[in-house]
Amino acid sequence: MTEQPTLTRAIGLPWLTLYGTGTIIGAGIYVLIGPVAARAGMYTPLAFVLAAVVAGFTALAYAELSSRMPLSAGEAAYVVAATGRTWAGGLVGWLVASVGLISAAALANGMVGYAGLFLALPHGLLTVGFILLLGALAIWGISESVAVAVVTSLIEIGGLLLVVYLAGASLRELSTRWHELVPPLEGPAWSGIGLGAFLAFFAYLGVEDIVNVAEEVRRPKRNLPLAIGLAMGISTLLYVLVALTAILTLPPETLGGSSAPLATLVRVRAPGLVWFIGGIGLVATLNGAVIQMIMASRVIYGLAARGGAPRWFGAVHPVTRTPVRATLAVVGLQIVLALWLPIDTLAQATTTIMLVVFIAVNLALIVLKTRGPTPADAFACPAWVPWAGVLTSVGLLVAQATL
Repeated sequence: MTEQPTLTRAIGLPWLTLYGTGTIIGAGIYVLIGPVAARAGMYTPLAFVLAAVVAGFTALAYAELSSRMPLSAGEAAYVVAATGRTWAGGLVGWLVASVGLISAAALANGMVGYAGLFLALPHGLLTVGFILLLGALAIWGISESVAVAVVTSLIEIGGLLLVVYLAGASLRELSTRWHELVPPLEGPAWSGIGLGAFLAFFAYLGVEDIVNVAEEVRRPKRNLPLAIGLAMGISTLLYVLVALTAILTLPPETLGGSSAPLATLVRVRAPGLVWFIGGIGLVATLNGAVIQMIMASRVIYGLAARGGAPRWFGAVHPVTRTPVRATLAVVGLQIVLALWLPIDTLAQATTTIMLVVFIAVNLALIVLKTRGPTPADAFACPAWVPWAGVLTSVGLLVAQATL
């Protein structure tokens, strides 16, 4: 009997960290700073901080669970281990796959906003072209895909630091304008902050991308928790810096009305560099989209391997060593979603689904912790952390529904 090809362990800690950081940043600040500012106004930095708190608790839960069970379709495996029910794991796995699908479609729309600075082509044509290009890259191979993601992640980080540098004069005004960023204890301002935080939560998606390439990571029990912590820390620091710079430089309504908000920000301080920053924004959204595509295809592959999806999706190509069938399915669905729905709607749908998944993941860890101590070779977070993850995730969902 011919042995079936499997995924290959090709990713070390530095590449995994940049892989995760790249998708978090690509999904966040380059695309969503405008929509968040439209809702939270001058309190946009606070909205990003609140989103980071909610995501941070669950990131710690992911760090422990992924070191206990370093598997593709990790969320499904965690839920099955906690409940003993395959159908529950399959449901959560498909929710995670849908997050990858929908968020990549949102980023495809974000790409077109930046691409419009360079190409005068119809929106639909650009959208389909970009998604097909990313699908080809995802099929090419995990080493090649991650190598591209690492390079583009470095470009993204450099672009954000350049934005902060160019608009540094605005940050120097913080000592005299800080009171504008502090909301009153009561009033409608908190409604906007809550809505902004709900959207900004989309900007912290990426933890699930890290854990869902677990079967392609070297020394996963060590490297997965470290990469999660490093990626979250780097991204949050950059988010707060850029949000402060943006909101002190431009009125919230200007940021909210721009399809390429960071390019609009740079136009104020250095008009000659608008094209350069626009190009980095395009690279960032491309990177975020391809990583979400890889994540969704790996989840479907993992589900097929465990009976939660048709086994047809579990095939690995003998040459590329990637799940080609699962990737092609993801590409087709992303094209439909990207052409059908605007970025705000896609981001809100992604956030809602991911919060449900985060609740399930935290509950799974709570159950597993009650059964006994964390294995000696796994990362262990404090017992209160998953409870905080459940409460904050539920709180953000309730705030969205109420506001």
